[in-house]
Amino acid sequence: MTSKEHRVFRFAPSPNGYLHLGHAYSALLNFDLARECGGRLLLRIEDIDTRRARPEFEAAIYEDLAWLGLDWERPVRRQSEQFGEYARALERLDAMGLIYACDCKRSDIARIAAGKPGWPRDPDGSPLYPGTCRVKPRRTAREVLAKGGVALRLDMRRASRLTGQGLTWREVGALPGAERSDPAAPLRDDGEGRPVPADPAEWGDVVLARKDTPASYHIAVVVDDALQGVTDVVRGKDLFEATSLHRLLQRLLDLPAPNYRHHGLVLDEKGEKLAKSVASTALRALRAEGWTPADVRRRVGL
Repeated sequence: MTSKEHRVFRFAPSPNGYLHLGHAYSALLNFDLARECGGRLLLRIEDIDTRRARPEFEAAIYEDLAWLGLDWERPVRRQSEQFGEYARALERLDAMGLIYACDCKRSDIARIAAGKPGWPRDPDGSPLYPGTCRVKPRRTAREVLAKGGVALRLDMRRASRLTGQGLTWREVGALPGAERSDPAAPLRDDGEGRPVPADPAEWGDVVLARKDTPASYHIAVVVDDALQGVTDVVRGKDLFEATSLHRLLQRLLDLPAPNYRHHGLVLDEKGEKLAKSVASTALRALRAEGWTPADVRRRVGL
């Protein structure tokens, strides 16, 4: 277990909409855990999708978190300023023969899957890529990114052979269970945690970069966490399965593995997950209605 004085937590929102109660719960939990152990809290702006990121949403993140009473270290890391770091990670994987260029569109993959009942899907529900471009002549990651028009995929079979069996991560606190439809006391650290078997193969040949996004969330997050010295990743249970893929990338890139803690989700009145995509009520709207930071804490069970 990382010593208390060296523990580093982070909250990493995307500036593609306003924060809601689900974000508040995750941010507050990171803040509380860092404070309880005398650790550090970082704020990272995950604006790697530059098409959807907006300056007004980023400004609102700072405003909302300050209103909640949170403080964080400066300067804030912004992913849009780190593309060089991600490119170096991709080139390293490429030098290991683990990346190939893919010209297939999402619609192509969906059409193939639709024609074959029972086609396997990844944990997010998307049909697994059939490997159509895996056997085509190789192009280097630098060539592919320079020319655009294609995606870079991880050859999962080769990657899995390199890492071997027995890949795990350490989960601190109870494993994800029921959703947080009712407020409940947050889980606290239980010491060393427990190992959880990783199964990155369930993601198939995942995309690590596209022509319009020089690095995927998966490659960016493991690079950022390593470079920022993050020791404790506290995030929603909706990212539980993604941790298998992140552990694979960490092993391949010789990056340290933080402890993970996947908390339950705050649900709306219909029992649905809060999300920007469905226009869940924003914190700024609740503030305008007269909510206080204490009201938010009570609502999310803190």
